[in-house]
Amino acid sequence: MDEERLTDPAAALTSAPSPEGEALSEHYALTVGGRSVPVYACRVSAMPFNQVWPGYQRPLDQTETAGFAYWDMGGLARVEIRSLRPVESVVVRPASLGIVPTVEGDRIAFDLNRPRQLVVEVNGLHHALHLFANPPERDAPTAGSDTVRYFGPGVHRPGKIDLKSNDTVYLAPGAVVYGSLHASGASNVRILGRGILDVAPFARGEGGGAIRLTDCSEVVIDGITMRDPDVWCCSLFGCRNVVVSNVKLVGLWRYNADGIDVCNSQDVVVEDSFVRAFDDALVIKGLKFGQNSFDGRPVKNVVFRRCVVWCDWGRAMEIGAETCAPEISDVVFEDCDVVRTTHIAMDLQHGDRAAVHDIRFENIRVEVDKFNLPPRMQSSPEDRYALAENESYLPNLLVIAIRGTNYSQDAQRGTVRDVLFRDIAVTGPRRPGSSFNGSDAEHTVAGVTIENLRLNGRAIADAADAQLAIGPHVSNVRFR
Repeated sequence: MDEERLTDPAAALTSAPSPEGEALSEHYALTVGGRSVPVYACRVSAMPFNQVWPGYQRPLDQTETAGFAYWDMGGLARVEIRSLRPVESVVVRPASLGIVPTVEGDRIAFDLNRPRQLVVEVNGLHHALHLFANPPERDAPTAGSDTVRYFGPGVHRPGKIDLKSNDTVYLAPGAVVYGSLHASGASNVRILGRGILDVAPFARGEGGGAIRLTDCSEVVIDGITMRDPDVWCCSLFGCRNVVVSNVKLVGLWRYNADGIDVCNSQDVVVEDSFVRAFDDALVIKGLKFGQNSFDGRPVKNVVFRRCVVWCDWGRAMEIGAETCAPEISDVVFEDCDVVRTTHIAMDLQHGDRAAVHDIRFENIRVEVDKFNLPPRMQSSPEDRYALAENESYLPNLLVIAIRGTNYSQDAQRGTVRDVLFRDIAVTGPRRPGSSFNGSDAEHTVAGVTIENLRLNGRAIADAADAQLAIGPHVSNVRFR
């Protein structure tokens, strides 16, 4: 089916019809620039309720449906949403965008001045609408090349695809590809497009996530949406020179559905992307496994920037808990929005031997609600999620901890040196707490700088004001 060209007085827009038979949202209808854009359905977690039983699949009564839509745009566009439920309240996140929609009955409208990724919450956090406005696509591959696996508009069911060096996979606008992409020892691999890569046909543990790359180099992943992975959604193991840009991860609800995991890899950039995960969202790890482990490789020169994160379980931005590597250094999280998280916004959970140093969290915006669903572990299949009266749970903001965990593979612990939290802005009616803890006299946290931490615009001047608990074996914590 041909792309529809959507025209707006200020900018050209491009969208594609949904494939026949593909499930659409039962909650929303959308127009952009006066033309209809399909709102796809996805399944997300309805509650932070988790367990660790091997092979267990979460029951659907712990989930709910949500919607998402995507289109390309080059400039100003009018976004108009019709809610199929009565509208009591509307919030557009990230709050840092400053978008205040107009609401008339069941109609919600606002202007979008450039490509962005955002969430519209109608009547609270449930059944959210995720909107992905892409920049115009440039130099898209065409069908017919021997090295291009081309998926045009429509539904495709290729299953698991193994990629080789110099392969390109292209998901055209309007394509929904039910499968997963894997590569091992490959170089010059490209995964591109505007379509949807969906892992729903695989039982937990059988698909390997949406994208899994092992010992690969010179990789580009750009533009696609990933939905319903069986485990970690997009993962890199022992890779080098990778750029992940403008990807959207949504519909992650199954146990262990991490977002983007960078493991024992170097020279990696993740940028301009959206992750809503049911486990840690943007993650750095050092892993030890089997005979082909990459735990001898350091994690170095990794940047996450201009990302929007919603974490339904776990940590929004994390180093750890597995830190099996000689070194984890020169890691940057910058210019990111955390619209929701469950346990911790920014976390360094150090459970193994690595020397962790030169870590920077900068220009991070964290949104905190008055009421936050508290995480619970499920004790049996009969156990149900329940809220106590006067719940006051609040996720933590900054955590550094050196300690062994259930995930630790090294016998010894490591160290943490030179961590910078700069220009951290928290908005909301409550102040989240933080904590720093070393392990012992040899495995310590040293040199943590907190510069320009603000709560609703007010500068936080010291540990007490920040509600920061500084534990043993921690030294040289400075506020600026």
